[in-house]
Parts: sequence; structure tokens; C-alpha cells
Amino acid sequence: MQEGELVERAKRGDLDCFNQLVEAYQRRVYNLCLRMLSNPHDAEDTTQAAFISAFRGLGKFRGGSFRAWLFRIAANACRDELRLRLRRPAASLDAIPLDLEVDRRALSPEDYAASQELGRAIGAALAALPADQRLAVILRDIMGLEYAEIGQATASSLGTVKSRISRGRERLRDLLRGYMELSP
Repeated sequence: MQEGELVERAKRGDLDCFNQLVEAYQRRVYNLCLRMLSNPHDAEDTTQAAFISAFRGLGKFRGGSFRAWLFRIAANACRDELRLRLRRPAASLDAIPLDLEVDRRALSPEDYAASQELGRAIGAALAALPADQRLAVILRDIMGLEYAEIGQATASSLGTVKSRISRGRERLRDLLRGYMELSP
């Protein structure tokens, strides 16, 4: 069944169709939340909250990119969680596991260790970006969304999306300059 048909049937109350949409997007939404929040437990909770919100608001979906609409809900849930954190700061500084697709057997132990360290450095650099730039960079460079979809997902103009991505990438380059020797 095509995504559009699944969405339409889910809007009419077909829970099985909505569950198929959840299965299709749960990993990508979780990865977005994980990269935005830098904490696996918060990412799990926020992913669940995003899908609950999507289910409740499915009747308001007016077409277009379902993926962008869903990522917008997830991004808003992440922003809510980040605002909550400001009100109740936590001491945890867990690193972001980036799930770099590295075949451990194909690398020497030194190269594998360097790739893991680089992954941690990228995660820390992403976490250091302002939330709007982090979201734009994640949606474009990690999730692969087009600029127009990112604009829809963030309720931003195309110029704003391009600016956030450009500034985010520039800041990432600056933050990662010291780790360039780790690049495999």
C-alpha cells in the first residue's frame, strides 16, 4: 500500500494503517529525537509523544509531505523537551551514539577506535549547535530531506532553512577542526 493511501485510511480511523506508518518512520523519528536531545531515554519518550501527537492530529494533515509533517511534530516535541530541561536541568552528559555504519572487521583496531572517537566528536559538536541549526543540519545532512521539506517541517522560509544549514555547517566545521586527523 502506498504512503498516501495509508495516511488516508489512517485518517478514517484504520489503526493498522497508522501502525504501518509508525513502523515505516519510527527509526527515523527516533534518530532525529536522539540527535536533538542527546539522550536515548528522552529520545524514546519524545518519539512516542510525537507519534501520539501525530495520531491525534492526523485529521489536520492537509496533504503534502507526510514525512515533513511528522518530522515537524517530532521537532516540536524535541523543542518542548529542551524547554523542560531548561526548567529542570539534569547532570547527565551522555554522548550521542551516532550509529556510524562502520564494519569493525574491515578496519584496523586503530582506525576503528579513531572512527568511534570521531563519532563522539561529531555528536558533541551537533549537541553544541543552537537547536534551530542542529535541527536543520540533521534534517538535511543526516535524514536527507529536501530544503522545501525542511521548510515545511520547521515552518520556516526557504531562505531561513538555507541560512540555518549554512551557519550550522560552518559552526560544525569550526567545532570539528581539531578532530580532522581522526577522519578515517
